Amino acid sequence: MKNIPTPHDSLFKKFFGEVGVVNDFLQIHLPPALLKICDLGTLAITSGSFVEDDLATQYSDMLYSMHTLGGTGYVYCLIEHQSSADEMMAFRLLRYSIAAMHRHLEQGHKKLPLVIPLLFYHGTQSPYPYSTCWLDCFHHPDVAQPLYCQPFPLVDVTVIPDNEIKTHGKAALLEYVQKHIRARDINLRLPDIAFLMDLAQLSEDQGKSLLRYLAQETNTLDSKTFLRILVENTPRYRDEMMTLAEHLKLEGRNEGRNEGRNEGRSEQAREIARNLLSMGLDRTTIERATGLGNIELDALMDLAVRIKG
Repeated sequence: MKNIPTPHDSLFKKFFGEVGVVNDFLQIHLPPALLKICDLGTLAITSGSFVEDDLATQYSDMLYSMHTLGGTGYVYCLIEHQSSADEMMAFRLLRYSIAAMHRHLEQGHKKLPLVIPLLFYHGTQSPYPYSTCWLDCFHHPDVAQPLYCQPFPLVDVTVIPDNEIKTHGKAALLEYVQKHIRARDINLRLPDIAFLMDLAQLSEDQGKSLLRYLAQETNTLDSKTFLRILVENTPRYRDEMMTLAEHLKLEGRNEGRNEGRNEGRSEQAREIARNLLSMGLDRTTIERATGLGNIELDALMDLAVRIKG
């Protein structure tokens, strides 16, 4: 007879590929409380495996579907072929069971199914040396148990009062912006955002990310008011806001034209300067943001005065 590359796997699947064998096996080995909720008469083999390819010689698995008191459910049977037991086996069983739940949801179901994990062990150590309670995989199961046996912590900023959010230190800005990002009155909240920006002492990257996020995600944002308020209240982000102003005003403009490129750039700078003038920014800031010289700025400012008059 030829040697079989994975003899344990082959034998396991030959027997556990027959529903009658599995039915008898589960009748004997499932705890009575679990047998009461399972209809083994509806047991059916489900295709697929959750064992990683590189571990296929160490483990085999079979998944069976059935009706339970909680709807469609599964028995996930894993057999450990390696001679030494895996101390983290309980966690492995949990991972594979969750993978089976995930696949169930991907098939269009709206609720998680019951998945009963079952380990078939035939290693050299006897009896099985480790716990099959996944919480025992922690250094301190007594600390892990209450965490994973109750609702997870939830931070719902939609119900936290604004005044309370403002007391949350450096986290206040993110919480406040995320709470109001979809609000129609976002423009009325810009002074608060500017105040919290200054309070948070953001890094350069954080400041840029926040400004771009606000400009992109708010549906009713008045960009001129937005930039004016932030420039007035957060001078340390002035350069970033000038860059953002250029992005907002020139968005969608084709900058790759070959003809008249230099003239186009000058016109863009003048356009930015006109917008910044309309926002009430000072001459020094406009000069730094646009690179325009005194003559061009004088002309634009004279024109702005005549138009206003």
